Amino acid sequence: MFGNQFYHETLRKYVIIFGTLFNDIHISRVDSNGNRVQDIKVPLAYGPRDKTLARLEEDPNLDREVAITLPRMSFEWIGLNYATERKLNTIRKNVYTANANEQTKLRTMYNPVPYDITFELNVFSKFVEDSTRILEQIVPYFTPEFTVSATVVPDMDWKIDIPVVLDAISVQDTYEADYNQRRAIIHTLTFTLKGQLFPRIVKTGIIKTANLQFYVDTSTPLANSHPANTVTATISTSANVLAQRTTITPGLLANGSPTTNASLTVASSEIDANDDYDYIINFEDFFDGSANSAS
Repeated sequence: MFGNQFYHETLRKYVIIFGTLFNDIHISRVDSNGNRVQDIKVPLAYGPRDKTLARLEEDPNLDREVAITLPRMSFEWIGLNYATERKLNTIRKNVYTANANEQTKLRTMYNPVPYDITFELNVFSKFVEDSTRILEQIVPYFTPEFTVSATVVPDMDWKIDIPVVLDAISVQDTYEADYNQRRAIIHTLTFTLKGQLFPRIVKTGIIKTANLQFYVDTSTPLANSHPANTVTATISTSANVLAQRTTITPGLLANGSPTTNASLTVASSEIDANDDYDYIINFEDFFDGSANSAS
């Protein structure tokens, strides 16, 4: 029905941004004397918690040479909800001038739509001490939110702030059976990423000349057809005579400085949208039958 195919990879980027927050966590294990005996980088993977638990339970007797190692973390995107409180004006357009090879085009996009994206981060460990070491490297940064800046739509060069809010932390200990079952202490952290989804980008030409024309209706006296102190604008017909014309064009000197002098400016075709130009306004009056110009 909508008929416009586009894909900014926005949701994919939000998943990557969230995972990147937790992909460089390390813990150290010490002996009874306080000496460091082991350094571990905590693995992080995308996937549901139940899948990780299933891997733990596949080899309860640890008969295989390699079993899944703990501690480790996994995260999952579990929800997407519209955020009414962050809604922007729907019809407002954002404009971006393209790169140097595309200076005759403007890229426009309507305001994005706000959505809250819910994530779960699961911390698996065999020892409580490992869990606390991991949590203390995460929780202090969320008060209760941590803000990330990222360019989500590169074609618009649009860099936005993305708050990530820590909503809740829950704990689960799966060590409830006999001694053959592997123990897994699970801390589940629930986050809300306050994201935005962006509409399609439209490329349009750059307007370099504005031409405004006023006409006078000569078939009917203005005083008889309209109330006093009223100005009307009509479409040009055979009964309407051009009374005034205003033309607005950009003004730029050859050295790149702005100007309002029409005789000194370079051609408008040589002026790009990113240049520091000024405006040249030209008035033309036709009341006496001939055009009188004034800039």
